[in-house]
Amino acid sequence: MKAKIYGVFILVEAFFMFVASMVAMYYNVQCGEKDVVSLLAATMITGIFGFILLSAGKEKAKKGDERIKKIDNLTMKDSFVLVTVAWVLFAVFGMLPFIFTGAIDNITDAFFESMSGFTTTGATIMNNIDSQPHGILFWRSVTQWLGGLGIIVLFLAIIPALNKNSNKTTLFSAEMSGLSVKKLHPKMAVTARHLYLIYMFLTICCALVYWAGPMNLYDAVCHALTTMSSGGFSTHQSSIGYFNSSYVEYFCILFMMMSGVNFSLYYFLTRGEVKDFLKNEEFRWFLGVIVITVTVILALFYYAPSVQTVATDTSAYPEPVFESRFRAALFHVVTIISSTGFQGSYYDYTLWGGLFLFPTLLLMLSGSCAGSTSGGIKIIRWMVCLKSIRNTIKQFLHPNAVFTVKISKEVVSNEILLRTLNFLFFYVIICIVGVLVFTISGCEFEESIFNTITSLSNMGPGYKSTGPATTFSDLSVTAKWVMSFLMLMGRLEIYTVLLIFTPTFWNKK
Repeated sequence: MKAKIYGVFILVEAFFMFVASMVAMYYNVQCGEKDVVSLLAATMITGIFGFILLSAGKEKAKKGDERIKKIDNLTMKDSFVLVTVAWVLFAVFGMLPFIFTGAIDNITDAFFESMSGFTTTGATIMNNIDSQPHGILFWRSVTQWLGGLGIIVLFLAIIPALNKNSNKTTLFSAEMSGLSVKKLHPKMAVTARHLYLIYMFLTICCALVYWAGPMNLYDAVCHALTTMSSGGFSTHQSSIGYFNSSYVEYFCILFMMMSGVNFSLYYFLTRGEVKDFLKNEEFRWFLGVIVITVTVILALFYYAPSVQTVATDTSAYPEPVFESRFRAALFHVVTIISSTGFQGSYYDYTLWGGLFLFPTLLLMLSGSCAGSTSGGIKIIRWMVCLKSIRNTIKQFLHPNAVFTVKISKEVVSNEILLRTLNFLFFYVIICIVGVLVFTISGCEFEESIFNTITSLSNMGPGYKSTGPATTFSDLSVTAKWVMSFLMLMGRLEIYTVLLIFTPTFWNKK
């Protein structure tokens, strides 16, 4: 049965790879680009492997294995394994177009680029994006759109749909969105279809808005795919800054913010439940964090240059005009907190000075709302922890009182509270190990910190040699594989990947 499911996943990937091949064929006719054969070859290999797995799953079912026939009885353990292996397979087959077209000449870099795409991290090893053929850049954008969609649909639609007897939903238990499944729809498949349509609708709207500006249709579609997925891959080396347009930057900010909102709230809007959207506490915190950090960054643009030991290159600052500095501050905050990682007209925060690094690092750790396409720890976990700390202080003052943590007026159970605290503990431990490994592999200490957090939080830009003005191509082979693993772990919310490495998980008792 698992082989059949893997086969379906890979065939879906092959379909989108075929779409990229058709884009390559169009530009082969128009511009004489030569990547169409390579993309078609990658499509065929992926499709053949998918059919083999699909057939293997059917063969097992014909043998009368009752465990295979009972699709509804897939356990949570099966769900974790299926999801983790499926994402790895996506990355493995997703790297074939890069290798076959010659865009990337080795497996390490190709797997890194593919994993960065599907996990919507946006870190790249490509130093010559503008010279790449249209087909490969389109595939690069599609990987991120599939990854952004996957975190919502892969867990919510496919796995729970196969495991109807389970009273838990992998997506909500992993991301702890604070919204119970029963509030969405009694049938998870129906909810998944709604979320899928919302995701497509917002992507189309984003593409049309971009197209109405200075972007051509190709750039508009590619950037829409990577904007709504919070991915950050661009068809140009200088990213959004290539267009040098305040129109593009402001609308990019808008759609990046929309990608950082819990997609369940959009579902409520489609049902006319506007109050649930506006009264959602995490959404209000999300907007509050943006307002506060934009104010801080904007103030630093004015006051940091006076601190000579901090402001290292004032020429990298926006023009000394309020609108320009406000736009730069807003773009920087939203692109980081949404984990998109686009670069605007003024983007290299590594040159702004040390005062800008701390709020940037906090935004990388924060992330946006749970249930969105963004990465990071997620704001709701910080809310739970801060409220738990407040209750602990109150408990010392009033030992006999009973205090509960509430999110959007709903009590957070002790199980979820413990899971949230454990998540933060695991996150810190993984960061410490990651920094140690990166430092041993040859990275500077500050770079190691940013590389660890940007990969585990699926952010994209790093620091210094891996900063927003550069790529990750100069990292060692070991560092690239470690980053790829951290990307996967971060995108699947740590627990999903971590569990399969524990002996208890494989214990049959």
